[in-house]
Amino acid sequence: MRSIINISLPQEMNNVIEKELKSGRFATKSEFFRMLTRRWLENQLLGELEESRKELRAGKGKLLRSLKDLH
Repeated sequence: MRSIINISLPQEMNNVIEKELKSGRFATKSEFFRMLTRRWLENQLLGELEESRKELRAGKGKLLRSLKDLH
């Protein structure tokens, strides 16, 4: 199921999105914002991964070599 949201943008931002639509990179504004949301989510995950790596380097974490190591 999809949710519908409404947003307000400054004209300059809307112009950028319209330019992307005209270039053919995106068919709709919804596609543009879905791409932005996916990238944001990926960035969040990368940040969490980097935080975990820092903990491992600091000796605060445990490196799991298999699922058996979870026990």
